[in-house]
Amino acid sequence: MIVAAIQIRSSGDRIENINTVSQALEQAAAKGARVAILPEAVQRSFGNQGEPLVSDAEPLDGQFVSALVEQARRHDLTVVAGMFEDSAEDREPFNTTVLIQANGECHAYRKIHLYDAYGFHESAAITAGSPEEDNLLVVDVDGFKIGVMTCFDLRFPELAVELVKRGAEILVLGAAWVPGAHKIEQWNTLLRARAIESTTYVVASAQPGPTYCGRSMIIDPTGTVLAEANDTEITVLTADVDRSVLDDVRHRMPVRALRKISSR
Repeated sequence: MIVAAIQIRSSGDRIENINTVSQALEQAAAKGARVAILPEAVQRSFGNQGEPLVSDAEPLDGQFVSALVEQARRHDLTVVAGMFEDSAEDREPFNTTVLIQANGECHAYRKIHLYDAYGFHESAAITAGSPEEDNLLVVDVDGFKIGVMTCFDLRFPELAVELVKRGAEILVLGAAWVPGAHKIEQWNTLLRARAIESTTYVVASAQPGPTYCGRSMIIDPTGTVLAEANDTEITVLTADVDRSVLDDVRHRMPVRALRKISSR
């Protein structure tokens, strides 16, 4: 199965972003992708630090998701993308990753770990998703089980462990990874670590520089990088997710069966 990691940037203009996403998905489909991962906050950019996001938040049946459903059906493609979801209550929106299957069925994961670090306070504008099991997302796509994470979640390996317990064979992650000292090295190391320790494929789609770090990546279960973008380019990366590679790595390195300490 061919997967795509799409590296594009979003703006504060939601219509412009839908058009950008649609063009990128068309490119992914033309490359034979069956699954396409878009970055975090691709529906609407985060904007400036502390900028309110509630006015641009949408429900899961709103304009952005409806556009993704149309694209998924048109290209017979599973689409994963980051958005700000209306919480439907008197509070800040969720930072939500939606997974739209080719038949138009929509699934949602609400980001658990908010980026309150390095002087940033995502929790000032975003409501955290629940860490309970009903928010953890693993979906079967073309015979592979896909587990969903978002950006800062990458620093918390217990989430990946939980998704693998639920059967995840591919971990997908959209990000708007903020630059800074050692941040690219950490991004590279953490992505490969999640692949190696979980014996999964990892597909990471990031927003590019100069605002973010870029470096979208597709990694196999041995930690080998199959495709990688640089920090600023707009691109659609593709790679083949091979069942035989996954099965072989998991047979030779049975970490799931040998794990002694549960994350819960």
